Parts: sequence; structure tokens; C-alpha cells
Amino acid sequence: MTIVSISPQTDPLWQKLIEQRPSDVFHSPGWMRVLTETYDFDLSAFVLLDEAGEPLAGLPFCRIQDIKGERLVALPFSDYCDPLLGEPAHWRLLLDELLEKGLPFAMRSLHCDAALTDERLTLANKAKWHALDLRPGLDALWSGLHSSARRAIRKAERKGVVIRTARDKEDLRAFFELHMGVRKYKYRLVAQPFRFFENIWDQFMETGRGLLKLAVYEDQIIGGVLFLTYKDRLYYKFNASAPLHLSLRPNDLVIWEGIKYGHAQGCTYLDFGLSDWDQEGLLRYKRKFATEEKTISFLKFVPSRETTQAERDLRQLLPQLTDLFTDTSVPDHITEKAGQVLYRFFT
Repeated sequence: MTIVSISPQTDPLWQKLIEQRPSDVFHSPGWMRVLTETYDFDLSAFVLLDEAGEPLAGLPFCRIQDIKGERLVALPFSDYCDPLLGEPAHWRLLLDELLEKGLPFAMRSLHCDAALTDERLTLANKAKWHALDLRPGLDALWSGLHSSARRAIRKAERKGVVIRTARDKEDLRAFFELHMGVRKYKYRLVAQPFRFFENIWDQFMETGRGLLKLAVYEDQIIGGVLFLTYKDRLYYKFNASAPLHLSLRPNDLVIWEGIKYGHAQGCTYLDFGLSDWDQEGLLRYKRKFATEEKTISFLKFVPSRETTQAERDLRQLLPQLTDLFTDTSVPDHITEKAGQVLYRFFT
């Protein structure tokens, strides 16, 4: 067996591997193009080949070099990105190759027990993951929702909230402004650059592999969910809503419309993605719909070296800059520009 370094965005070896192994949207070349075109990351993958040159296993990663230092991440701004393995022993071969670079390494694992039990990696953090099995009939899916979700959906419909699919990037921009507002005013965080969402639109919506469902009330967009599709799964990737219209319960109605869409498309699961461990409100919301709950493990390898003063200073500076640019006195267009500059460093 040999290990080769490839570009997973273009190399047919990667396409063959993700078709053969259980893989997720974050392994897809489309998602990787979103990352590289937005942040100009250097993205590659190690692939383990058998004697005939056929792919057995693989791990994509970005090599990032900036003011935070040089490091490897599999993959930045992805809910999780497990190695694709034919058998557990393949994991050690891939990680051996990666650690030979002598750089810090970080990954988020949902499915890979081999990585979780590897003594070279430490558990740095945890998050929750939820999914809904879409294979039952619609009546069974409706009955399986929490009663509060069913009440909220009926209320939104009574109040005149309607759901439509985004038509163009003007709709995308309206959704982004809601998203940016939630991050700024609810969580005191900057948002991803708008070009990140434009790249998602180009790679997924324009190619029929995703859709943006919008909640509309009296001709005003008041909420939405951006869904991605990959293989037989539907992924809930981003949600946003207008605080002044939350009483109309648009979020629950959008999710229900997404469930119906996924079911009609023959999707087996709706992946609700990552939720921070301490986001109790978000966890309660997803549990109203989900049938599965698991843990995403944040794993790290840190070489034995002294942390520089510059690195320590930057770790303190980024939260301070975030607080500064998300203050309510700061105009939203300035907060947006701050996200364009700073967001790439939050990995």
C-alpha cells in the first residue's frame, strides 16, 4: 500500500473514494471549492492506495499559514469531517503521514472511533449533532414531531406565513442580512463573508444540490434555512430569522417544508449539523424534530513546543476585536467588513 497526496477537488481518485465509502457533504469537491474560493486555503488530501492503485482510505485537510502560525485542519468551517476508512488500521497510516509534517493538527469527528481512541490526539471540545430519519411516511413524520413544533407550524400557517424557494442572489442577500443580524445581536459574533454564501450558491444551488427555503410574511422575508444535498441526505446548514417576527414561528414552518422536500426527494436523513454544547435554546429547538443525537469530538494534535508571545497575544486580540465590531453602536456594514477580514482566523 502507498499514500499519495492529491487535490480532492479535481482528482478522480477522490471522487471514486467518496462514492465507495460512507461520506458526507463536507467531503464533496463542491464544499471544498467553497472553502478554497472564499478563503484561498491550500487544500489537499492523503489517499491510501492498494497494490492495484485503487483508493482504500483518505483524509482531506487544509494547510493554513497566517498570523496564528502554520497548522493543518480537516476541514475548516465544516461541522465535521471524518477520515474515509476501509478498515480502522488505515487511520494510523494516514495520521502517521500527516504528523510527519510536525505541525498542529485539528479535526472534528462524528463517526470515527479509530481517531477517538488514538493516543496521539487530545479531546479539545465537544458539540452535539442531530438528525431526523426521513424514511417513514409524512403522516408518521408529522406525528413524530414534538407537540410544540406542530403547534408552531399550525400557528405560522394561520398567521399567513408562506414558504418559497429563493430565486436569485438578491434573495440570498436578504437571508444573509438576517443571518448577520442574528450573529451580531444575539451571539455577539461576526458573520462569514457574503462571498462564502455566494460560493455556496454557485456550487450547490446553481447545480441543483441545495436550496434556500424562505419564510415570507406580507411580502417580507422573515426567516429561512439553507439546505444542501449530498448522496441520499439533506443537510440543514444555516438558519436565520427576523427577531421582530419570531412570534409568527417561521422557523418551525421552514423546517417542516424542508422535511417534506427531503422526503419527496427520497432522502434518508435530514442532518441538522453541529450545535455548541452550551447552546441550550438551539439544542431544544433541534430536539423537537430530531430522532438521533450524537457527539462531535474536536480532536487536536499539538507538537511539543513553546507558544510564542505573538500567538498568545492574538488569542486575546481576536475576541476583543469581535466584541468591538459587534457592539450595537457599530453600523452593520462595518460589522460585515470586519467579518470579511477576521473570519478566516477563527479556525
